[in-house]
Amino acid sequence: MKKSVRIFWRIFLFGFLGFVLLVLMANFGVFGEMPSMKELENPSILQSSEVYAEDGTLMGKYYLPEGNRSVVKYRDISPHVVNALIATEDKRFYDHSGIDLKGTMRAVLLLGSKGGGSTITQQLALALFNRRATNKAQRMMQKLKEWIISVKLERNFTKEEIIALYLNAVPFSDNVFGIRNASRTFFQKEPDVLTVEEAALLVGMINGPGVYNPRRNPVPARDRRNLVLTRMEENGNITAAEATRYRAMPIKLNYRKLDENTGYAPYFREILREEVKNELKKLKKPDGGSYNIYEDGLKIYTTINPRMQEYAEEAMASQVPNLQKALLAQSKIKNGSIWKDHENVLEREMKRSDRWKNGVEDNLSDKEIKASFFVKTPMKVFAWNKQWEKDTVMTPYDSIKYHRTMVQSAFMVMDPVTGEVKAWVGGINFKTYKLDHANLNTKRQVGSSIKPLLYTQAMEERGFTPETEVVDQQQSFGNGQLVPATSRSCSGRTMTMANALAWSKNCATAYIMKQVGVKEFTDFIARLNIPTKVEAFPSIALGSCELSLFEMMWGYTIFAGRGFSTRPYFISRIEDRNGNVIKRFDYSANRKEVISEITAYKMARMMQGTVDKGTAAGLRGRLGAAEMAGKTGTTNDNSDAWFMGYTPQLLGGVWVGCDDRFIRNEGSGGFGGAAARPIWENFFKKVYADKKLGIERDAKFVQPAQMDNEMFSADALQIDSDIEPGAQQEDVGVGTEEGYDLPAESRPFQDPDAPVTTPKKDSTQKKDSKKDPNNKPIGSAADEPRKKKGLFKKLFGKKEN
Repeated sequence: MKKSVRIFWRIFLFGFLGFVLLVLMANFGVFGEMPSMKELENPSILQSSEVYAEDGTLMGKYYLPEGNRSVVKYRDISPHVVNALIATEDKRFYDHSGIDLKGTMRAVLLLGSKGGGSTITQQLALALFNRRATNKAQRMMQKLKEWIISVKLERNFTKEEIIALYLNAVPFSDNVFGIRNASRTFFQKEPDVLTVEEAALLVGMINGPGVYNPRRNPVPARDRRNLVLTRMEENGNITAAEATRYRAMPIKLNYRKLDENTGYAPYFREILREEVKNELKKLKKPDGGSYNIYEDGLKIYTTINPRMQEYAEEAMASQVPNLQKALLAQSKIKNGSIWKDHENVLEREMKRSDRWKNGVEDNLSDKEIKASFFVKTPMKVFAWNKQWEKDTVMTPYDSIKYHRTMVQSAFMVMDPVTGEVKAWVGGINFKTYKLDHANLNTKRQVGSSIKPLLYTQAMEERGFTPETEVVDQQQSFGNGQLVPATSRSCSGRTMTMANALAWSKNCATAYIMKQVGVKEFTDFIARLNIPTKVEAFPSIALGSCELSLFEMMWGYTIFAGRGFSTRPYFISRIEDRNGNVIKRFDYSANRKEVISEITAYKMARMMQGTVDKGTAAGLRGRLGAAEMAGKTGTTNDNSDAWFMGYTPQLLGGVWVGCDDRFIRNEGSGGFGGAAARPIWENFFKKVYADKKLGIERDAKFVQPAQMDNEMFSADALQIDSDIEPGAQQEDVGVGTEEGYDLPAESRPFQDPDAPVTTPKKDSTQKKDSKKDPNNKPIGSAADEPRKKKGLFKKLFGKKEN
């Protein structure tokens, strides 16, 4: 053998052995960690967790940017997608075992001018297990690892499984990952029904998600799609005539990207996120690891009803713009005097803004940053239109004023018996206003909406009935504590408790508080299980305390819930990515009996007076409901407007106000019955009209078996029409010792519900009050309530106990 030949074979053998050694070293992780067999057999793709409504509707997702994908099986992918992928990326996919030697040699010899040599399996290996190389040496080692992993993948998976893994892993345009998300985002359809031209467009994106983005770069995207169609023709997937027809088609998108600002109930999903994260802390994976809401592809099933959620959002959108228009028409808003003495609010919002933070990062002085807030700038601001925003030019300082004067609202709907939350609207627009006004931690003064709880305790523990006569007179609780703080609205007359509740009489309610006891009432509220501790001050009878809408809903469940206090809940179960239930939620333990079923029934029937003839007069009749109950509530100067209402099947609560309480609609349209009630009414009008929801107009509250079978009508409640509504703008104190100094003069009253705010101090008022016969304390906690004979029998068909 010639020397040259010997040298050649030596070089070849040593080279081959060196290559084998290199492969072995790479396989054992000498050049960087390699995936284990367990990881190869169970490749983990970062997968978004999905939120589903009670009917299976996808509401939204939780994900990291690179993990926004929903895994789909091979059988649920259109054959057109598979054909387009193989024709474009790997024609010999079914003929090789992970490495295409012919394609690799072509790529080496032609320096990649006719395409790379990576197979679909190699691209999958790169997507799953390898980091991107930053230089040629790293790329060579990376390619070696890809070959090794590809061969192992081919040994562990079928060709169909590899295709599915690949399509679930790769990125598409607009930072969308996986074929299912891409199909949903660009065409609003599942990947199994994609057409030929749609499949070609999506597969064309894979080669360059930014360059071939059909939304931003329609011409390059179309050209790339047509190239994929040509490759499909060459591969025999479609005929020449079909290819010609598809290439002539324009790109038709149905684009909607699901993010935190879109989808169903964005406010709710933020509350849900934290609730789920807390629950996941208590759970462990089978391997002992912890679940991650952003990576583990969990399926979170909620109690939200999509149709009710839509109706709730529509009801709010139909009312709040009217309130906004009325607010902006006020002179104090128009001339800017509303901000006098409140510049600190604007200063605070400036320093919270991104503009201020960016200025600090750029090492600008506070003076320089502040000056930038007074330069007119083109911007988008929130608006009540289809786009939820408008283009304008204004200073950032004026933008802060503009957004702070927006009327906010919250609306929550639930099943009062089971506690299932059906709809949750935390504000007017999640994209612009992130604060959720419905959640447990956002508290506002509740005004007269608390009165039914006091009346309930009086009936349950003090022997009151709807016919019990109460005195509409200001009450003294000692140490100068007068409730309400002024006597302007006190008529001095006696009336039934049913009338006092229907017309939201403050002074009569103070009388009932005197009989029940302040400490006893706070103890009763605590028995409802709501988290907030209400301090024992007499003015809480008129709603001076602060509670969240969530807690008010919780408290009101005792009425339609037959005496049981039921915590609102909104998660039914959580599944892992494979469909295994890892947590099922049983909320039966969160139900607690607080009052008797008889008292709950009496209150439900008595509260019908509010929606028939009282402060929400005509509501039941307009909706055509057989039975319905409710209560309005308004705090001083209309800072907060409430309406809490329920039928035998649904409980709904509405709050309306501005985030800054000094900004308020002080006209008659800002009262609870005028501001909040229409949202509730519009919602129930839609719900009753939607027969698929099963909410019936003729549903009635279940009469307890212990009561006589005789029912009573609204007329039997004998709600008198000659009673003046409660004083809407009357100061009643704020629930603290400092809140009982009386104002020098009371504001005029116009509306039924008791206001709640900090009264002005006047050292002379206490002396003057002694001369006012209306200020004379009536009774004590030990006094027997006065009863009007005969009405109880008419109402309930039985004798008094």
